[in-house]
Amino acid sequence: MADGYRLGIDIGGTFTDLVMLDLSTGKLFDEKVLTTPDDPSLGVIDGVKKILEANSIHPSKLKSIIHGTTLVANAIIERRGSKVALITSQGFRDIQEIGTELRYDTYDLFMKMPAPLVTRRWRFEVPERIGPDGLVITALDEASVISVARAIASSDIDAVAVSLLHSYKNPDHERRIRDILQREAPDTIVCISSDVMPEIGEYERTSTTICNAYVLPTFTRYLARLTRRFREMGITKDLYLMLSDGGTVHESTAAIYPIRLVQSGPAGGVQAAAAINKVVANNDDEQGDILCFDMGGTTAKACLVENGSPMHANEFEVARIFRGKKGSGIPLKIPVIDMIEIGAGGGSIAHLDNLGLIQVGPESASADPGPACYGLGGLGATVTDADLILGYLAADNFLGGDMQLDIEASKEVVKNTIADPLGLSVVDAAWAIHETVNESMSQAAAIHALEKAKRITDYTMIPIGGAGPVHACNIALKLNLQKIICPPGAGVASALGFLVSPTSFTTLQGGVVPLSRLDFKIVNKQILDMEKKGSKLITAAGERKSSVNVEILASMRYIGQGYNVEVGIPKEVLKANDIDLLRELFESVYLTKFGRMEPSMEVEIVSWRVVTAGPTPEINLAIARVSLQSDDCSKGHREIYFGPKNGFVSAPVYERSKVQVGREFVGAAIFEERESTIVVPPGSHSYVDKALNLIIKLPVKDGIE
Repeated sequence: MADGYRLGIDIGGTFTDLVMLDLSTGKLFDEKVLTTPDDPSLGVIDGVKKILEANSIHPSKLKSIIHGTTLVANAIIERRGSKVALITSQGFRDIQEIGTELRYDTYDLFMKMPAPLVTRRWRFEVPERIGPDGLVITALDEASVISVARAIASSDIDAVAVSLLHSYKNPDHERRIRDILQREAPDTIVCISSDVMPEIGEYERTSTTICNAYVLPTFTRYLARLTRRFREMGITKDLYLMLSDGGTVHESTAAIYPIRLVQSGPAGGVQAAAAINKVVANNDDEQGDILCFDMGGTTAKACLVENGSPMHANEFEVARIFRGKKGSGIPLKIPVIDMIEIGAGGGSIAHLDNLGLIQVGPESASADPGPACYGLGGLGATVTDADLILGYLAADNFLGGDMQLDIEASKEVVKNTIADPLGLSVVDAAWAIHETVNESMSQAAAIHALEKAKRITDYTMIPIGGAGPVHACNIALKLNLQKIICPPGAGVASALGFLVSPTSFTTLQGGVVPLSRLDFKIVNKQILDMEKKGSKLITAAGERKSSVNVEILASMRYIGQGYNVEVGIPKEVLKANDIDLLRELFESVYLTKFGRMEPSMEVEIVSWRVVTAGPTPEINLAIARVSLQSDDCSKGHREIYFGPKNGFVSAPVYERSKVQVGREFVGAAIFEERESTIVVPPGSHSYVDKALNLIIKLPVKDGIE
């Protein structure tokens, strides 16, 4: 076994999570600290110091650090990025407002859309035009570009996004504009769409490029601060970053494409859930499909994992005006694990709307001031406050006792903001907050599965995140799920996911072409160039060239349709110049997705993706957790509220780390560990498997009554 340690670090909205792997023993160690919103690197350094000191490890022993952060998403959501200008083709200055002209709410006459990140004053048009075939129709007016560049140089603009019509097919004009900007405005960062997202769709391509430019200066400054502080600690190894598609890259690559990190933390959680399910499947000789439910301090997300692999997508929306309403956010064309934001997090604030109904989120108490029970000045009634009142959380055992919770403060804010206005008791108001969150999340998860043509009842839930195991059973009951797998360390699962994710990068190239006119010579050369680019990034990150795996994907559709399906294409098919087999591969995927085919319609390829990846790191999760198994794992009993029908139930409380393998439990119970708490309802049957996962078999009912 190798000597040293690998460290995964995930910055969330409320907590920063750390998981460290001992390469010589295969053991895992966890840590959790409050996030520091004003400078997230301070929380990271605090967490790293704590986890190293707690295990008597010198910083020089760290062999690699893999990091994920909400910094990119938060910079866009909170509008705390840099000042950006846009240079685009003549006539396309207002593409951000025009968008696709689709409405996320057909009947809302006052429908709101996200305000553009670039104000109209700083959007510049330049005369030029390239056709969809890549041929130049109008040459670039370089004098106009020089004039724009000088105006930018004399302003306080930090970064420039360049997005020209059909530049995915021919990037020459964008590259020339970049050259001029670098000469005339050398202190300004330049992002060109043909590098960031070379695909069809000028609105989405422009939006993605603007967002990349918007966060890039902030992100690079953050990386510089973090790496400097690591060096001051004695950590000399390079930093790696988690991407939204479940791969990791070297910090130098992440600094070019920070927009690809927008979902890095949740992606790590899904990777961890897939790895956990693999261990359970090996024990049960059954690879079941899972619903990964990730509920942290700010949001809750869900993802379907089938045959051990998460579903992927090529688009994502950030900064939605309305949670769950597709089209109300800023569109990004980036490779992502296909997740849906289904609800609020533990720090989300409950309030009454104009109709006097309880709503939860999207506003969050975050880490500062946090929920009222943190004692840091929070004045809103949060989900965490409600869970504390209901007995799901112990005031003296939060973060293993490192952080004392103030239940009286929770009762006061729930009373003042929810209970008194509605004429409810504090307990009923807390239950209403809890149920509101659970009901909305269960409905969203069911709809998400339905949109994927899947039946949610066929899935087993794996809850992760600090609040995930608290709410998992109630949500699973509402979904009529029969089984839940609760892994140890669920509260830091995203950081664990970083340690089981391969070094990987997806290279994109757009260019619409009917199958009947496909030039295999051109395609094979293009795929080879994309493969070389990706392999170069992977080998530069330390992987051997011989270990790099290549996957080729094509986005395809029937001509005339506006939606694509992604099809895996074996290299042999391209080398054989087999158009008929390409069509068969497409129609097989199309039939599975839509239940029908259109044999008379011609098929076209919209874009290509080449995924290059190193080997997936292996962690033996069956032996990874340090176990303190004991016959005496009981911590007594606690009054737990399980709805109006059951009321408060005196439920046994167990120390999760001491529960023995094979032990079984019947009925309601609480399992506490430092990072999270599992709430098991009455009528359940639970047991601990060989990998220390708590397997919960739920009663058949429609939720806790």
